[in-house]
Order: sequence, then C-alpha cells, then structure tokens
Amino acid sequence: MTFSDLNLNTPLLEALDDLGYQTPTSIQQKVFSVIMSGRDVCGIAQTGTGKTFAYLLPCLRQLTYAKNRVPQMLIIVPTRELVAQVVNSAKELTTHMTIRTIGVYGGVNINTQRLEVEQGMDILVATPGRLYDLVLQGSLRLSSIKKLVIDEVDEMLNLGFRTQLRNILDLLPAKRQNLMFSATITEEVETLMSTYFNNPVMIEAAPTGTPVESIDQQAYEVPNFNTKTNLLEYLLTHDPAMTKVLVFVSTKQLADQLYEQLAEKFPGKTGVIHSNKDQNNRFNTVAKFKTGEYNTVIATDIIARGLDVAEVTHVINFDMPEVPENYIHRIGRTGRADRKGIAISFVTPKDSDQRTAIETLMKIPIPTVPLPGTVEISTILTEDEKPTPYTKVIPLNIPKPGFSGGAFHEKLEKNKKVNVVIRHADRMQKKYGKPKTRGAKKK
Repeated sequence: MTFSDLNLNTPLLEALDDLGYQTPTSIQQKVFSVIMSGRDVCGIAQTGTGKTFAYLLPCLRQLTYAKNRVPQMLIIVPTRELVAQVVNSAKELTTHMTIRTIGVYGGVNINTQRLEVEQGMDILVATPGRLYDLVLQGSLRLSSIKKLVIDEVDEMLNLGFRTQLRNILDLLPAKRQNLMFSATITEEVETLMSTYFNNPVMIEAAPTGTPVESIDQQAYEVPNFNTKTNLLEYLLTHDPAMTKVLVFVSTKQLADQLYEQLAEKFPGKTGVIHSNKDQNNRFNTVAKFKTGEYNTVIATDIIARGLDVAEVTHVINFDMPEVPENYIHRIGRTGRADRKGIAISFVTPKDSDQRTAIETLMKIPIPTVPLPGTVEISTILTEDEKPTPYTKVIPLNIPKPGFSGGAFHEKLEKNKKVNVVIRHADRMQKKYGKPKTRGAKKK
C-alpha cells in the first residue's frame, strides 16, 4: 500500500511527495479509515512508528478552512520538545494548504504566546499546563474544538498533569472526536477513556513492549561507573559509524557530570539536554544535533519521547531505565523510518533486575557482547558505589506511648508541711484576745 491508496486530497499527497514519503507505516494504515469515520480511537504504538502522521493525515483531510481562525483541532502533548516536533510535522503536511498551526508550552514568556494565540489558528499544539493558563487568562477559547488528540498520554500522567488534563477535558465541547495515542495502556489511561471517550476503537500497531525490528540491541556488562565512562569514550573514538549518538542517563546531575567529561575529551562535539536547561538551550542543542555540529547528545528520560532527530545511528543506555517501558521509548529514537539503528546498554551488577524486567516486557533477551580488550576496567568507585561500612546499631530504650515514668507515691504527712508566716499582731491577738502593741514610739 502507498499513500496514494488512502483517501488523501491532492495538497496532502503533494506534501508527502515533497517529504519523500511513499508508504504508510502499520499504525498509519490501521487508524486512517477509523479516524475518517468519526469514531473515537485509542492507538497503541511505540515511539518511531509514525503515529504523529497517523493522526495528522486523516484529521487534516477533514479539516476545513475557518475565517475566524478559532482552533478546530487541539493536540495535547507532555513536553516542549514534542510540541515543536508536532508543530513542525503539521507545517510540513500543510505546505499546500491554508492551515495555521501554533504551539504553546511552559518555560517561556506567556505574553508572547498569548499575542500569537490571539491572532488565530486552526490547529493548536500545547502542553497541559500552559494551555490551561491561557484559557484561564481568557486568551483562548476551546468551544470550537472538533478533534482532540492526546499524544503520549501515559507520559503525561507520569509527569503529573492529571488535574490540568481533566480540567481541560471538562472545558471542551461535548460533541467532538477524541483520539488518544500511547505506548502503554495503564489502568489510569483506561479510566480516563471510560470517563471522557465515547466507546473508543482500540487499534494496536504492535503489542506493548515490542521493540522496532530495525534496531540491533546489545549489552556490555561493566562493573562500575568509571568503567562505563571509559567504554563510552572508547566507542565514540574507535567506531566511525557513531555519527549521531544519543546517550541516556538516569539523572540531571549525572547528565551534567558526564557532559563535562565528554566535552573535555571531544570539545565542541557534545551537547546535554534535560529539564533544568532553559528552552533556548534545549532547542539549540537539538538544532546542533540535527545539523551534525554535535555528534553526541546526553539526555534524560523526559526527553526520550519528544526528541525527533532523523538518522540517529546509536542509542546508548549509559544507565538502565527504572521503568521497562522507557527502554522502548529510548531505543525508539534510532531505527526510524525503516532505517537501521543500534541500541547499546551498559549493564552493571545492580542493573540486573532492570535488565530482566526489560527482557520480560520485550519477550526477547538483549544479547551480551564482550568488552573491547583495550578498555580500562576501573577500580575507582564513586561515593554511591562504595560499600557502606557496618556500624552496630544499639537500640534506644524508648518508652511506650502513654508511659510516663516511675510510679507515683503520696507524700508522708511530715513532708506535707507548708511554711506559714504569721504576723506579730495576729500572734498577740490569739494569745491575749486583743491587739497588743509594743508601746508608743518615743519622740
């Protein structure tokens, strides 16, 4: 099947031809006719399977020009990077159409986005927090929304957007088409669908946890952090195929630490991106990665779903992810659009449980490859890796609740005496029956 076999109009076919796309992916084929029918849809597809075009193509096919330029289609995504990616995809597909797309997200001046929104648009792409802020300000009305798309809904809930998402859904017109796309369907996602969707059709491009077939997976077993650093530097130096490498780490602090080491070794060729970086820094890093100025970018999991860079040759899991599904999202950054990709994982002894969980999810093992002979096996441990010295803990004798100490005993009678001061006049009154003076003062 080609895109010409789908019920697309000429402007969309011309745009796809300009982009060099001829054949729809599995998820694009499966959801097209269902979305065109007007049914609510829940699409299950992994990162890198083309789900952005899967919902954009049928929606754009049905979108009509509106003079007042109020948003007819709302796309809610979890991250700023994903906003930029979806806006770019929509603009690529509407090159030959009079459709205006705007993206809004947090981390930048809201007034600039407010002025842009007030100029009008047909498609709005937004993160939940900034979208709700613009609605509360009165800069944006959602009463004309005909199609709602919630992309990466599981990640949105993981990032804590539950309240904003539900508030937005309550503001939308009841008569609308709902489209949801997610890599995993959790109990919370099902609750959201049962509350706000109208008998949605479930369409699964591949079972949850299925990795993209075009990705070659492999694992190196390493003893500690410093050996991982040595291995990473060795691979970047000796493997000429590593022209666009995405390195995933577990924390922002570790991302900065690793960046400092690699930037010294490969000056001007390494970037770092995580949620503590300001928006301009993040966009500039992605832009330099796309152009090839950076051949290595270090990132955290929050970026895994919103980073759309063509021709990523390798994904390296410097740290294994805590959540097995995040492994699928990470490696989905390579092997995109039917290209081959390589995913490499550095596995320490403490990562064995995460590796087992990932292999269980995928239902296939990650092959282990031997360490290159010239990689230095470091014996230097970080503070986190050093064994904790044994210290004998002496339990404290803490009284039980309600216990107030020793038993209470009444005082003996002789100990109950109280010193009372009696005035001389009172003593005389008691003794003589009348006041007794000491005589008049002499003059």
